[in-house]
Amino acid sequence: MNVSGYLSVEELVSMPTLFSGTISEDGKQVAFMKRTANWETDRYDQTIWIYEKKKNRTYPFMTGRNDCTQPLWSPNGKQIAYLCSVEKENHKQHQIIVQSLDSGYSLLVTNVKEAIHSFKWAPNGNGIFYRASVNRPEWRKKCYESETDMQYVGKDYQNDGLYYVHLGEDRSTLLTNPDKSHVHQFDVSHDGNKVVYMATPTPDNEEYINGELFIVDVKTRETRRLQTNKLLGGTVCFSPDDKKICYTASVKNKDFYQNQIQDQTVEIYELGSGKRTQPLINVDSTTTPLRWTEKGLFIRWQHKTHYLIGMLSENGSVEVISKDRDRVVMEAAITKSGENISYISANLNETFDVYVDGLKVTSENDVFHERVKSKRRIISWLNRDGDEVEGVLTTPVNIDDNKQYPLLVAAHGGPAWASFPIFSGCFNEKYPIEMFIEKGFIVLEPNYRGSSGYGNAFLKANFKKLGFTYYDDVISGVDFLVKKGLVDQDRVGVMGWSNGGYVSAFCATFSQQFKAASVGGGITNWYTHYVHTDIPFVIRSYFGADPWKEPEIYRKTSPTTYLSTASTPVLIQHGEKDLRVPVVNGYELYKGLKDQGVATDFIVYHGMAYQSEKPSMSVAIMNQNLAWFSHYLLGEEMDAP
Repeated sequence: MNVSGYLSVEELVSMPTLFSGTISEDGKQVAFMKRTANWETDRYDQTIWIYEKKKNRTYPFMTGRNDCTQPLWSPNGKQIAYLCSVEKENHKQHQIIVQSLDSGYSLLVTNVKEAIHSFKWAPNGNGIFYRASVNRPEWRKKCYESETDMQYVGKDYQNDGLYYVHLGEDRSTLLTNPDKSHVHQFDVSHDGNKVVYMATPTPDNEEYINGELFIVDVKTRETRRLQTNKLLGGTVCFSPDDKKICYTASVKNKDFYQNQIQDQTVEIYELGSGKRTQPLINVDSTTTPLRWTEKGLFIRWQHKTHYLIGMLSENGSVEVISKDRDRVVMEAAITKSGENISYISANLNETFDVYVDGLKVTSENDVFHERVKSKRRIISWLNRDGDEVEGVLTTPVNIDDNKQYPLLVAAHGGPAWASFPIFSGCFNEKYPIEMFIEKGFIVLEPNYRGSSGYGNAFLKANFKKLGFTYYDDVISGVDFLVKKGLVDQDRVGVMGWSNGGYVSAFCATFSQQFKAASVGGGITNWYTHYVHTDIPFVIRSYFGADPWKEPEIYRKTSPTTYLSTASTPVLIQHGEKDLRVPVVNGYELYKGLKDQGVATDFIVYHGMAYQSEKPSMSVAIMNQNLAWFSHYLLGEEMDAP
């Protein structure tokens, strides 16, 4: 058998991403999205695929479009509704389209100017509820000394409202008051008479702590607020008898989280009495209810380096459905009866495939056929505080235990996220792990304190200690591999994007133990970042206060604080339009390193936010990282970026 080499950068970028899986109520059909690179147009296409259980076949759904999303089966399983871009007054806007599987006939359900974000079928199949922007802008203004100095700040606030449209009718009915609420998640009762939804006063992320639950009568539009007093997140769903709802809620009352890292669980609300219970007793992890079925609450949660799905009863017991030890279930759907399940999942050293009732129905892992493939495994070590830390170590399959390898540390984003022992471009889209392995590196992805899946205490263990806990857990992992004789301590690099970029920047400036670093979309100065980011409330939750009340914490945890002693060569990559981590972070780090005479390159990707929408740009990001570390750790020549 002729075995080719590792997947190239272009092949890594070409790997499809699967998402938005949904199963028909009879359990016989599954629809899902596939995102693929289109090299001719230099864009990513999104197409709908269908699996038919009766014929045991998977095929592309011929919508004639390549920019669709959110497929959803009609209650009778004979139609699919989806969102797709439609030209509207010289610009494209997402509209809802319903298409028949039998005839192929499609119906444009909406034709509105505002953006549609999500939707659900009415239980009788005659109409659709959807969430869309309401064209009532409210400007926040900051006034100066004169009228001419008045400056608009913030955003053009268009609250999302909840609508209902009857199939075949041109006019939609607005069910909520856009002047008072911005709708987030919602669910429709099984009798179709009520809708429960989460809402904040405006779309401003700072309003997150003011989120509340409401229930609206579809016919009368009478709305009442449900008394929860908890931070809300995830999904919300009705019980089969419509007498209760469940949702993801904070463990404690919301006031506690003004300046604290939040922890979440499942909460049940009895609509008649207003009684609230949190039934989970043995799952110490953020848990999302996906649907309330006739067999119980279908939930998904993370346990260390895998995601599980299971059925939760109201007495707190959980039946685990995904029992494979290393399985990562990223998305799952279930029928109302609870009899049939579909999910998008990867096992150890695999990429994602679609499964229906435990049967794999796609073949995305065929990309590795007759190719050399890296090996991922979980390792653990003790940090300097004596706590156990896990990480994913990626090596060649036939690693030489008597050889010292150059090591790259890949820091995950989040902060509340983790690295997993699976093969997926959606987790390492900026860093070509396979090409690094082919070059002779090994890669460590540490799940340092603050990572999800290791319990709420571990999740909150970096409170007021950002940077330092990351560094301690990273460097103790490096030392562990050095002591095992597997790593050359003089050839260690660090890289990461977003919060991982912050980890990399802190390691590179705080320490002289790294030969090279790559900082992608990373926080470098917490003062500046707090002012410019769209989620300052998250920063306060980790630091306990804003920078005006706790300036010392912000100062000592900022990578720019340590620039005067920095010596690690740093590649800085940043999306021009990143609102979460604005590009000013990159400029500050670059200027500081240049002033200190430290080798650095700074690349700004025009038009890009967090993620590239062009395959060619994704290739460039990967190749720049590959060249940077090959130069500083392997001594290869490097062309100018």
